[in-house]
Amino acid sequence: MLLPMALAAKEAGIRTLFVPAENAAEATLARGPEVIPVSSIRQLAEHLNGERPIAPEPLWTPGGGAATGLDFQDVKGQENVKRALEIAAAGGHNVLLIGPPGSGKSMLSKRLPSILPDMTWEESLEVSKVYSALGLLTRQEPLVQRRPFRSPHHTISSAGLAGGGSNPRPGEISMAHKGVLFLDELPEFKKDTLDMMRQPLEDGQVTISRVSGAVTYPSEFMLVCAMNPCKCGWYGDPSGRCICSQAAVEAYQSRISGPLLDRIDLIVEVPAVQYEDLRRKDPAEASETIRQRVNAARDRQHQRFQQATVHCNARMSPAQTQLFCTLDDGCARLMKAAFQSMGLTARSYDRILRVARTIADLDGSAEIQPQHLAEAIQYRTSNLGA
Repeated sequence: MLLPMALAAKEAGIRTLFVPAENAAEATLARGPEVIPVSSIRQLAEHLNGERPIAPEPLWTPGGGAATGLDFQDVKGQENVKRALEIAAAGGHNVLLIGPPGSGKSMLSKRLPSILPDMTWEESLEVSKVYSALGLLTRQEPLVQRRPFRSPHHTISSAGLAGGGSNPRPGEISMAHKGVLFLDELPEFKKDTLDMMRQPLEDGQVTISRVSGAVTYPSEFMLVCAMNPCKCGWYGDPSGRCICSQAAVEAYQSRISGPLLDRIDLIVEVPAVQYEDLRRKDPAEASETIRQRVNAARDRQHQRFQQATVHCNARMSPAQTQLFCTLDDGCARLMKAAFQSMGLTARSYDRILRVARTIADLDGSAEIQPQHLAEAIQYRTSNLGA
């Protein structure tokens, strides 16, 4: 909890901090007060009496963040899914992957951090404050330098996901702040646990209320979910291996509520990997190559939002969406046809426009063109909902 206190001390104008030696590097991240590392009460007394002055802790400077070792070039085939994840990374969008067992949903999701942009200093501080509150920072690595990837088990409770306790602590959605929250086997999560995420997904923060007061933690994350299309996992597969009845399929899919689906930008079908893809010898596209395109798209968004508080397309307000996602007559006709035929909600309409804006950014286009909008619309055509 020392980093938030050090930052608060800086704002209060405090010029010197005496902190435990093992937390001194963390305290220097405030980049303000002089930090004095103290190993014992006796050492502190001798310093204050002028007998043995303690040298201030030098400013901790970050090195390179440790690489994940996971790369998209390890994944055979699934080019359509890689494209969807590139769009998600470029705009900070939420994604749902639907496909049979062994199709690579988890493998692809775990490689998403390898194409996300580097964290800024401000983002690293925000995330590190959460991890500091949980006591998860070390003297060697007092700053979170890579975007978090959290993957809680489907048995997690609402308190474990959102945070809680008599002395409220951050949960998984706050530990995923500025990173990725991956929910595998989505229908296996408790319904109330999933529905609890709806407001944090909209607000980018979660408030935990107790009798003694309320605590608000940040929760601005990319939600990435994976699920089978049915209980056995093979519904819709050309092999005909599905043993589920239509009623069983609908019951399984209905575990995901419409309001939660409304907050997912891209719904992507992940087919079983074909034999020809597994036999291919030519290397797939590396994460670094994809990441360069993502960074270029994010740079365009930073220019667009330099006077705003948002930093990526997925976080645009309705007013910003209306301002930056204008459609010409051709796109408007296409959008109207999709809205009427797919039964879209106002929220999903806005999300399609934001995804189209991201696709245009990846294409280097100042305006949303029909091909950008058409690609965005196709990510809402799943049978799970509009």
